[in-house]
Amino acid sequence: MTPLTRWMLLTVIACTGCSNLQKTEPSAAPSFVIILADDLGWADVSCQGSPWKTPAIDALAADGIRFTRAASNGPNCAPSRACLVTGTDVTRHGIFTVRPAARGKKENRRLEPPRTEHKLKAEAVTIAEMLANHGYRSAHIGKWHLGADPAEQGFDVSIAGDQRGHPKTHLAPWNLPHLEEQEQGTALADALTDHAVQFIEDNADRPFLLILSHYAVHTPVQAPPDEIAYWAQQLPQEKKKRHRYAALVDSVDRSVKRVRESLEQTGCSDRTLLIFTSDNGGHEGFTDNGPLRGGKGMLFEGGVRVPFIAWGQGTGSPVRVQDVPIQLTDLVPTFLEMAHVPAPAEVPLEGVSLTKLLEGNAALPDRDLVWHFPAYLEGYTRLHGPWRTTPVTSIVRGPWKMLEFHEDQRRYLFHLEQDPSELDDLADQQVDLVDQLATSIDQWRKERNAPMPRPNSER
Repeated sequence: MTPLTRWMLLTVIACTGCSNLQKTEPSAAPSFVIILADDLGWADVSCQGSPWKTPAIDALAADGIRFTRAASNGPNCAPSRACLVTGTDVTRHGIFTVRPAARGKKENRRLEPPRTEHKLKAEAVTIAEMLANHGYRSAHIGKWHLGADPAEQGFDVSIAGDQRGHPKTHLAPWNLPHLEEQEQGTALADALTDHAVQFIEDNADRPFLLILSHYAVHTPVQAPPDEIAYWAQQLPQEKKKRHRYAALVDSVDRSVKRVRESLEQTGCSDRTLLIFTSDNGGHEGFTDNGPLRGGKGMLFEGGVRVPFIAWGQGTGSPVRVQDVPIQLTDLVPTFLEMAHVPAPAEVPLEGVSLTKLLEGNAALPDRDLVWHFPAYLEGYTRLHGPWRTTPVTSIVRGPWKMLEFHEDQRRYLFHLEQDPSELDDLADQQVDLVDQLATSIDQWRKERNAPMPRPNSER
């Protein structure tokens, strides 16, 4: 598909069924900023229990709305990010794990997982492309992990993003695309934030979409020596690797401060919705996830529950801490509704708009949240044996969560309000509910023709 053909197709899709809708006037249109951390766990910010301090993130939460039951759409990087930028689920874009799907030793796998895509297909439509014909200028700065270049998916400005899932180093020189080098040892998060601030200043008089997608706090866990020394003094009881981790978290925190200050100083803050969140749960090799079970790579809460703060325009709800279950796929419909931009008719958006909830005008409708992960992820600690996860699908309905593991069809049921640590399996006590949730999962997979693992013929 040529760039011209792609542009024409997107124009047709965007206008289908919306002949009575007018384009958003740039002067009235809101701007959107997503600060996306990488592998930052739910409990890695001090307002949710971390031993290190995150003053800028805490201040954002104090002045905004903090969601305590927000979740990514996948337990690791690529599927979560694909869901966020397209608003669709893993069955639509086909990226359900970081390739290969068959991780770990084959003799330990009872099933053979389906093949996963590793980049967005050309026909995928991102939020940048949905907003492009309505006066928006867009930038993706930092980790992409969904193809060669975010510019191929409609972003006007693309800096430091390609197919790689983590940097070789967080300290300059970085050797990342379109990112000029700085003084040796400069923290990558600071350099990315430089470009984010510049983009805000350059586009303060028009509506814009900015995704500042940090590589921090993904491995390798590194920081300048003076910053590590500071956290060694602040946290003398912690191991040395935790000092490095705290310093890397701090680089994200000061990025939040700088972006917020830029929005305020340029006069954009009163017409900008800023979202701070993470792509999945924390890496258990460096952090714990507080009361939550498990970590990155699992569909237990520690692997998918993420910090999520909304600040700025449209966040007038008097309820400043929300325990409503949401997913990152809710961001695309939220941005579209706030911008008065119609959803593309041919794009099956998975989430719902949070606009009325953020404003305090209405609650979200009752709905099921589903995660589908038909792959294997090998373990990285002794906590979980050879696997972080085997193929699994899970569903959340209100306070209830069920996980169905495909190797043996074992089902677990937890009441998240009473048992956020997922320690008390109630499946044997709630047989009817388990059957209902299993039926709903099966229907969800059939409707989407979800890829499923098959028996391992060599076992």
